[in-house]
Amino acid sequence: MADAGWPGCARSLKGVILDMCGVLYDSGEGDGVAISGSIEAVKKLKASDLQLRFCTNETQAARETFVAKLRRLGFDISVSEVFSPAPAAVAVLKDRGLRPHLLVYDGLLPEFDSVDKTNPNCVVIGDAAEKFSYQNLNEAFRVLMEKPVLFSLGQGKYYKETDGLKLDVGVYMKALEYACDLKAEVIGKPSPPFFQSVLNDMGLQPHEVLMIGDDLVNDVGGAQRCGMKGVQVRTGKYRSSDERHPTVTADGTVDDLAQAVDVILEQRH
Repeated sequence: MADAGWPGCARSLKGVILDMCGVLYDSGEGDGVAISGSIEAVKKLKASDLQLRFCTNETQAARETFVAKLRRLGFDISVSEVFSPAPAAVAVLKDRGLRPHLLVYDGLLPEFDSVDKTNPNCVVIGDAAEKFSYQNLNEAFRVLMEKPVLFSLGQGKYYKETDGLKLDVGVYMKALEYACDLKAEVIGKPSPPFFQSVLNDMGLQPHEVLMIGDDLVNDVGGAQRCGMKGVQVRTGKYRSSDERHPTVTADGTVDDLAQAVDVILEQRH
């Protein structure tokens, strides 16, 4: 069992899942900024024998849009490798015959073009940023008081942009839960079905895959609850207090993605 922990577990890995914002890049004005060494780290993983997928709670843009942004920053990423909450939500809505009232960022609306939104019987919220006005939240509240079904695209508390920390969707999810006395269904990290959909695509078992993220609870903790190992990077939203968290302990903590990838590949040689 000597190889069970980090970094020894890297020897038996078959796949790696990467978070995106805070691991590959910091979002902000324009396309944001690639984190030092991350572009090369992705290249190294792709040149290895490991399967690679990207798992994000990004809900301010359609997948095609933010993948194009990352490609402009220099990353070798294709849409089919990226898993995000909106397409998963669309599948759930269609499967259950639900018509959403959307409280999401304008850039995400195209993801829901194929869904009937007349006479809504549920609410979907994402990281709507400045769209989280009193008026818009109250509209969602009124729908939920009649039709108490709420989907939240992730449940993050905050994330980091180039100009500092920003409140995330989880804050507004909690407000609507409290006001309407209901429990949201989370689509995205740390939801086990969301992680499982990535594992299914890879054709791998949880113990064969490592998750690398900057969010201790939603990336690392979520992956660990599914049976994966989870490593946290000290970039993005990382806080030193994460290393003393009362309920989630990362299998490993590294300075950045570049260091994580170097450690993984060294273990495999």
